[in-house]
Amino acid sequence: MFQQNMFDHRLLDIAGGGHKSPENELDLIREDEYESKSGTDIMENASGDDQDPDKRAKKKRYHRHTQLQIQEMESFLKECPHPDDKQRKELGRRLGLEPLQVKFWFQNKRTQMKAQHERNENTQLRNENEKLRAENIRYKEALSNATCPNCGGPAAIGEMSFDEQHLRIENARLRDEIEKISGIAGKYVGKQPLTFSHLPAGSSRSIDLGVGSFGAQSSLTGEIYGASDLLRSVSGPSDADKPLIIELAVTAMEELIRVAQAGDPLWITSSDNPYETLDKEEYSRIFPRGIGSKPLDLKSEASRESAVVIMNHVNLVEILMDVNQWSSVFSSIVSRAMTLEVLSTGVAGNYNGALQVMTAEFQVPSPLVPTRENYFVRYCKQHTDGTWAVVDVSLDSLRPTPISKCRRRPSGYLIQELPNGYSKVTCVEHVEVNDRAVHTIYKPLVNSGLAFGARRWVATLDRQCERLASVMANNISSGDVGVISSPEGRKSMLKLAERMVVSFCTGVGASTAHTWTTLSGSGADDVRVMTRKSMDDPGRPPGIVLGAATSFWLPVPPKRVFDFLRDENSRSEWDILSNGGLVQEMAHIANGRDPGNAVSLLRVNSANASQSNMLILQESCTDSTGSYVIYAPVDIVAMNVVLSGGDPDYVALLPSGFAILPDGPNNQSGGIPDVGSGGSLLTVAFQILVDSVPTAKLSLGSVATVNSLIKCTVERIKGAVLCEGQQ
Repeated sequence: MFQQNMFDHRLLDIAGGGHKSPENELDLIREDEYESKSGTDIMENASGDDQDPDKRAKKKRYHRHTQLQIQEMESFLKECPHPDDKQRKELGRRLGLEPLQVKFWFQNKRTQMKAQHERNENTQLRNENEKLRAENIRYKEALSNATCPNCGGPAAIGEMSFDEQHLRIENARLRDEIEKISGIAGKYVGKQPLTFSHLPAGSSRSIDLGVGSFGAQSSLTGEIYGASDLLRSVSGPSDADKPLIIELAVTAMEELIRVAQAGDPLWITSSDNPYETLDKEEYSRIFPRGIGSKPLDLKSEASRESAVVIMNHVNLVEILMDVNQWSSVFSSIVSRAMTLEVLSTGVAGNYNGALQVMTAEFQVPSPLVPTRENYFVRYCKQHTDGTWAVVDVSLDSLRPTPISKCRRRPSGYLIQELPNGYSKVTCVEHVEVNDRAVHTIYKPLVNSGLAFGARRWVATLDRQCERLASVMANNISSGDVGVISSPEGRKSMLKLAERMVVSFCTGVGASTAHTWTTLSGSGADDVRVMTRKSMDDPGRPPGIVLGAATSFWLPVPPKRVFDFLRDENSRSEWDILSNGGLVQEMAHIANGRDPGNAVSLLRVNSANASQSNMLILQESCTDSTGSYVIYAPVDIVAMNVVLSGGDPDYVALLPSGFAILPDGPNNQSGGIPDVGSGGSLLTVAFQILVDSVPTAKLSLGSVATVNSLIKCTVERIKGAVLCEGQQ
C-alpha cells in the first residue's frame, strides 16, 4: 500500500540534477569494461603495444604512486567514489598524473574495497552458520534426552510437548513465588496478601482509553531495533534481593510524600529563578537514609511541578503502572522501557500495593543529548486520604556492575481525585547524573530542568490527557470544512497518528539501540545517519530504511518556528519533496486547547501534471517545554479505509518531522543573541525508503542523496524563519 515511487523520482532528481546524457552513460559503460584490468595493462594496450611484436617483448614498466598522491586520491575517494572526466583531469593536474592513471587507480581501489567487503561478509555468514549448526545439535540432544514428567521414562515425541510441560512447571513455580512476595508486601501495605489460585492463566487488567489504550506498542520495549544492550542485559532480581527491594520501595514512598508536600526550607525560590530549587543540605538532613550518598562524578537534579489534568485518577494510575501505556503516553521522553519482574500485582483488585522492577531509557529528541538509563523499582500505593502515589527508586546497588551514569532518587507522582473526572497531579523528579557528554548547545536546556525535569513530564501528561479527551468527545460539529465528525473515523485517524508519533520519537534520539554515523565535520549541525531493515511489519514498508537527523540552534522563539513548520501555506518554502506544489488541508482533528495541537490530512497538488497528487498525514503538538511537527506520506486508498473507521495498523508509515525545544529557560535578555537567550533548538529527522528489498546493500549514492536533502531543507528553514524574524 506504500507508494514508494512518489519519492524515488524526486530523490534522483535532487541527487543527480536531472537525467544523464548519452555521453555520460557511455562513459559509465567504458568504466565497467576497464574495471577488471590493471592500470598498467590498459595504458600499454592503449599505446599500441599489442600491435608491435618488438615492443610486446619488452619488460612492462610499472608506475608507483607517491604517498602524497595516494593520500590525496584516498581523501577524494571518500567524498566521490566515481569522479567524472573533469574531476579526473583536475585531480591529475594537481598530482602530476595523467587522467587515465587517476581513472585506473580509482577503478582498482573500488575493486579492492568490493573484494574486502565480500570477504568480511563471507566470514560473518560462515560464523553465523556455525552458530546455527551448533544450536541445532543442542536442540536435537535435548529432544532425544526428554523424559516424561509423570513416569520419568523416555518421552515419545508426538504424544506430548516438551515445551508445554516445561512451561507448566515454570508457571507453577512463579505462582508460588508471587504469593510469597505478595505476603511479604502485605506486611507493609497493611492488607491481606492476594492469592492467584482463582485467576485464569493469562488474565490481566485492561482499560479502554479510547485510542487503543494508548497503544500496547511492543516496539517500545526495544524490539523494534532488536537491541541487546543494557536494557536487555539486566535480569530480574534474585530471591535474596527481593526483601531489600520491598523495604527500599516503602522507604522511597514515605520520602516522595514528604518531598511532594513540603515547602520552605526544603524547597526554596528566588527572585532570579521562577522555579523551585531543592535545598541539598536540608534534604540530606531530613532524609539521611535512602540509596546512599551522591557519587562525586554525578550532579544532582531535582524539580517539582503540579497541574490539574482532564483524566480520572484510576486511568492515570493505570497508565503509570502499565509499561506499554506509560511508554506510549510519554513517547517523547521514554525511548524504551520494559518490566523485568512483577513482585506484586496489588491487592483488592487494583494497583494498591503493586510492585515491579523495571528498566527504562529517557531521551531528549536529538542525537546530541545522551540518553539516561535506569534500573529501578516502581511502587504504587493508595493512602488513607484517597490520594494515590507512584514512586520510582534506583536499584543500581543490585547490579553486577553498580557503576551508573544516572540513578533515580525517590521520584514519582501524587494523584488526587477532583470532581468531574479531573485529577491534580504533583510530579517530583530527583536524579543524580553525569551529563558531561551533553552537547554545548543543549547544556542550558538540560541544566534548567526543561529537558528531563518534572515540568516536562507534567506538561506532556497534560497535553496527552487533552488529546484523549478530544478522542472521546461526541459533540463534534460537522459544519466546519474538513472536520471529521464520524467517531469511528476520528479514532482510526488519531490511532494512526499516534503510531506515527511514537515511531518518530523512538528513532530521533541518542538511544543506545541506535548506531548513528556522523557524515562530516564535528559541528553541532552535522548530519547523522543510521539504517535498519524493515521486514514482516505491516505498519512499515519493507526494505532498507535510511534515517537521518541533525540538530542546530536558531535565534528565533520556538513558537515562531513551530507555527512556520506546521502551517500548510508555508510548507512549500521548506518541503523539497512537495516540489513547489500547492498544499491543501483535507481533514482536521483538534486535540487540545492550543490550536497547534491537531492532526491534519494534507494534499500536495503537484505542479507537474504528469505526477500524481500526494497525501500527507501530519500531527503537530506543543506545550511549554517543546513542540513537534511530525508527518508521513500515506496511501490514498488506505486513508479512505481509515477515515471510514477501518483498522489503521496496516497503513505503512515512514515518519519524518521536527522537534522544537527552547534553548533554555525563558530568558529574553537583550544584547547579541546566543544560546539561552530565548532561541530554539531544532532537530530535523527524515526516514527514507532507499531500497524495497530488505537484503539489499546500502549504496553511497543513497546516503549522499539523503544528506543533500536534509541539508537543503535546513538551509531553507533558516532562510525563511530568519528572514521572517527581521521583518
